[in-house]
Amino acid sequence: MKLTLTTLAALMIAGSAFAQTTVQSCDREVTFEHPPQAAVANDVNLLEMMLVLGLADRMVGYTGISGWNKLDQEMTAGVAALPELSSKYPSREVLIGADADFFFAGWNYGMKVGGEVTPETLDPFGIQVYELTESCIHIGQKAPSSMEDMYNDLRNLGTIFDVSDRAESLIEGYQAELDAFLTALPPLETAPRVFVYDSGEDVPFTAGAYAMPNALIEAAGGTNIMNDLEKSWATVGWEAVVARDPEVIVIVNYGEVTADQKRAFMMENPAFADIDAVRNDRFVVLEYVEATPGPRNIEAVKTLATAFRGQ
Repeated sequence: MKLTLTTLAALMIAGSAFAQTTVQSCDREVTFEHPPQAAVANDVNLLEMMLVLGLADRMVGYTGISGWNKLDQEMTAGVAALPELSSKYPSREVLIGADADFFFAGWNYGMKVGGEVTPETLDPFGIQVYELTESCIHIGQKAPSSMEDMYNDLRNLGTIFDVSDRAESLIEGYQAELDAFLTALPPLETAPRVFVYDSGEDVPFTAGAYAMPNALIEAAGGTNIMNDLEKSWATVGWEAVVARDPEVIVIVNYGEVTADQKRAFMMENPAFADIDAVRNDRFVVLEYVEATPGPRNIEAVKTLATAFRGQ
């Protein structure tokens, strides 16, 4: 990394108050001698975590958003001062060329197992990596997804960037907001059966036990019909969806195929006519940034909890 006088001064100031710190990142312990000053985040949900922590001034750019049409109006305004370094997954050269010292990414969120961009391939260039907690299932064992996955990332980023007080305040606020909202709702007699429809017509791409929607559905009082799928995001057969007869279908909205088109595909296909959710037209739309780990998970749970109660 090339150090400008401004960056060097910032590091000296930070170093005077920042003790060496270590965080757990999937199966690794990562030690930071000082807070990163030239960070890159991949994907819209990871970028938003950086922004809510007030870390835009510690970033040199972001990657992996416009290539999948994931940036909404609110986020566009939030990143106006930052360049998109790569429309999809960045190459190692892109990160090195940006003089990055930190990459916030995940497995299948900017990195692939055995790919050219991994913690090991970036380390020789002075680029440290923190891995999205939800994505750790791709390289080892972890518990099924929970809201704690997102809180854990905020907490660890707070430690890494020396803004722990800000991170804890956010987490406590999110938890209190969600608890108050859910407590005010009428109780559900039974947990509705829920199917997550991300994409695909020949076979659907959906959320298993280790994907964030599993946590969102449970927090809202429902049951993911694919919660026995020991994967994160994966394809399943339509036969299994029909057999499990979801009462609610959650559509993840992003990319070239719109949520309306996905709903129409299911509503108009005779093979799905007997599915409870199709018969009763019970579809809920979550934006990609709501369905993946990040601050908008709070609103996503509210949306689902309201829909599950027919409100």
